[in-house]
Amino acid sequence: MAVNAMSLNSTLIVKYQNGSTPEGSPVIKQKSLNDLKADTTEQDAYDVAAALFSLGQNPVTSVLLRKSYELLEE
Repeated sequence: MAVNAMSLNSTLIVKYQNGSTPEGSPVIKQKSLNDLKADTTEQDAYDVAAALFSLGQNPVTSVLLRKSYELLEE
């Protein structure tokens, strides 16, 4: 049985440092942008994250792109 994957949507997750604990460890928080178009490229998602977070003061620690697919039997 063959299976096709149909792309549904994507979520952009940006993790950033928001200060530090009294011990000096970084405090990591995250923001998510949900329901990106299914055809959003990795480069476009990264560029959006970089542009948005360049407006703030918190350094970005990682950028994640989570894609959702529906698996369909042929």
